[in-house]
Amino acid sequence: MTIPGPAVAVSARHNVLGAIHMVIGLFLFGVMEVLIKWQVADYPVHQLVFFRAIFGLIPCLVLVWQAGGISSLKTTRPLEHLLRSAVGLSAMWLVFSAYETMNLADVGAILFAAPLFLTALAGPVLGEAVGARRWTAVMIGFVGVLLIVKPGTTALQPAAIGVLAAAFLFAVAMTLMRRLGSTESAATITFYLSVFITLVSLVLIAMFGWVTPTPVDFLALAMIGLIGGTAQLFLTQALRLGEAAVISPLRYSSIIWSVLFGYLFWGALPDMMVVGGLAIVISSGLYILHRETRLAIVERRRDLPLR
Repeated sequence: MTIPGPAVAVSARHNVLGAIHMVIGLFLFGVMEVLIKWQVADYPVHQLVFFRAIFGLIPCLVLVWQAGGISSLKTTRPLEHLLRSAVGLSAMWLVFSAYETMNLADVGAILFAAPLFLTALAGPVLGEAVGARRWTAVMIGFVGVLLIVKPGTTALQPAAIGVLAAAFLFAVAMTLMRRLGSTESAATITFYLSVFITLVSLVLIAMFGWVTPTPVDFLALAMIGLIGGTAQLFLTQALRLGEAAVISPLRYSSIIWSVLFGYLFWGALPDMMVVGGLAIVISSGLYILHRETRLAIVERRRDLPLR
């Protein structure tokens, strides 16, 4: 029997801690989605976006502090931050709008298309080589997306097209984050995103009006930002603690909370076409992640010095 050494034990412990942080973060995002769906019927989307951004700045400051304080916010790439923030705001707007008419699970299922879009963008935008196997997985994944969205049927909602567009925009945002990540920290990117969305939503409030919330609703709106920002903290910490190959697949478990909360609060369950499409999309996403992880390991081995 072989007893693992200290390095192996530490790695395993970090993966477990990372997994715990990921699960907690996804649960909190699920709670945030419930609050958004609850409030979007009574308050305009620009107001929900404002609360998400301004109260989300509070947990974001923890990230800034961990990254080194105010000095970590210095940047020489303001235009790229502006572009990434504009794309992120557009995606957020489309998703928040969709919650008024769509089930939580259906929105979550369509958003799983984002990694497929990201893989498709990796070649032309990032210059990464995407092989035939990953392209095949992307194509199969989009078949699953079609099952979920149901084009050409009476079940197709304009909001579903909006969520699919949001998935594409999230992929664009992730691509821009990869480019920014070469010089910018996650705290810097998140901070400028929150500030940008706060300022833009304030302009929209001035243009299109403000609906004064009741005390209970104000608390719920504030919690959208606080819980969303805290969830982002947990996900960031999860990726710091654990290996991406171990932690990233857990993202797909978010559908559990979407289905559970949708059923508990609205009595809604996804239909069989959505379930089938979701299975295809998740399988494709996991295969793409598996291929990317294997290729990353091969590249690291090539870079190892000879001993």
